Amino acid sequence: MYRFLWALFWGGLTALLVYAGLRLRVRLHRRFAGDDPRVDDDAVRTILETGRLVTTEDEPLDLEEIEEEERRFWSETWDEPDEW
Repeated sequence: MYRFLWALFWGGLTALLVYAGLRLRVRLHRRFAGDDPRVDDDAVRTILETGRLVTTEDEPLDLEEIEEEERRFWSETWDEPDEW
């Protein structure tokens, strides 16, 4: 009787682990599937003609603008906390 219960326990645990692994794989596939730009024949022709490929992805960050905004933020004066 105990052998049957142990086999049932380990079988259920194995099934849960397989299910969790499959769900993780599907979730990671969905997360990273859309990150790569799609390059088709028209895109290759554009690259050969102009030497670059323009996609609809976000523009790269402007580091100078970020640095200026950070400098402005830290140069602000702050009110001191009230002492009780």
